Amino acid sequence: MKRFAVLTLSLISFVAFSQKKWSLEECVNYAVENNLQVIQNQYSKKSQDNSLQIAKREYLPSVSGNINNNATFGQGRDIFGNSNRNDNFSNSANVGADILVFNNGRLEKNIRKTEYDVQASQFDLERVKNDISLQIAQQYLSVLLNREITKISESALENADKLYKRAKITTEVGTTPKTVLAEAEAALAREKQNVKTAEINTSRSLFSLAMLLQLSDYKNFDIQDVPLNSVLDAPLYSAENIVNQAYENQPQIKAAETRIKSAEAQTEITKTAFWPTVTANAGIGTSYFNSLVTNYAGVDINGNPIKESGFFKQYKDNFGQQLGLSANIPIFNKGITRLNVEQSKINEEIAKTTLQQQKQEVLQNVQKAQFDAESNYEAYLAAMEAEKSSRLALDFAEKSYEAGRTTIYDLNVARNNYANAQGSVAQAKYNYLFSMKLLNFYAGIPLSL
Repeated sequence: MKRFAVLTLSLISFVAFSQKKWSLEECVNYAVENNLQVIQNQYSKKSQDNSLQIAKREYLPSVSGNINNNATFGQGRDIFGNSNRNDNFSNSANVGADILVFNNGRLEKNIRKTEYDVQASQFDLERVKNDISLQIAQQYLSVLLNREITKISESALENADKLYKRAKITTEVGTTPKTVLAEAEAALAREKQNVKTAEINTSRSLFSLAMLLQLSDYKNFDIQDVPLNSVLDAPLYSAENIVNQAYENQPQIKAAETRIKSAEAQTEITKTAFWPTVTANAGIGTSYFNSLVTNYAGVDINGNPIKESGFFKQYKDNFGQQLGLSANIPIFNKGITRLNVEQSKINEEIAKTTLQQQKQEVLQNVQKAQFDAESNYEAYLAAMEAEKSSRLALDFAEKSYEAGRTTIYDLNVARNNYANAQGSVAQAKYNYLFSMKLLNFYAGIPLSL
């Protein structure tokens, strides 16, 4: 019974997913959370976060301990030249700590540089999300376009089917020649082909959208039908009004600006190599020695043998501490430090040039979006006018055919022209919508339908 309940719940979940129709916002949100490229950049961001934590912990002292054990065997000579067995065992243990006292602020500057790197990686992540969001929006509109073309083709197929049925009846009763039926049948076949092509294009665009979302079950994927205004408004924005906003909110610009600061901080870090490095250290340690030949550690001033102490007593007696302060003063390193500083300054100029390139790219993208929006709007108005004329021409053709003054071929030409005009309107409309969405995106308006 329990297995049946689990199976039922799984089936319900599958059916619910297969019946789900995704909105544009849902597609975008899913993509920016699950896309592998986004996930990869998130790992890069986490790596930079870890680098920042490492840089901050450089302020802490380094503490280490070690234990040494040594055993020596064989003949050896003492200071008097006498040869004796020198078999012994020694042990030592110590704990030491060292901390950087001065290096002209290298640790602080390294932290500041790493913070800039973290910010830049975050902006890189946002740019990847933006790029994917725009791809999703464009493909989403492509699905809606193909669906509208499918409806236009289905309407044309319905009219062709009516004309074919009428031609079949009139041919059978002998009022029209067989050529009329043949032309009607050919027109019906063409419209069926157009419908099938439109359906395939819709499925193909849905498949492409599912691939952008990286969905494995693409066959059950579907999106919402979004009602769009039949009459579109002209563009409200201009490139001059948007470009400054784009400079402020586009992550690639922010990333480039942050990397300039990072390069400048790296130059300051490199300059610290000109300064002395002062390090303080402290430690404690002890040792143990045992002769494997004799139990005596040596003789006293009177020549009497001294018996070796035990392990713990030697550790206690030999316990010691040490403090130290060392300075490493650079004098000459072949001019490498100066060359490194020059290289860092070159990297600053490269970062500044990258910022100009990013600004130029954003400017061109905004200008292109503005140009496309205006051009597509003009194309949309022209397509609307052509559709209106084609509709009027079709009305005349239908009336003329009813009156017997034109042939079925002329009627089919008029219907094809009208269907093509409808398709052109749909194409121009969705091209314009994407251009406006792109323009609004650069103006800081989120993607939506």
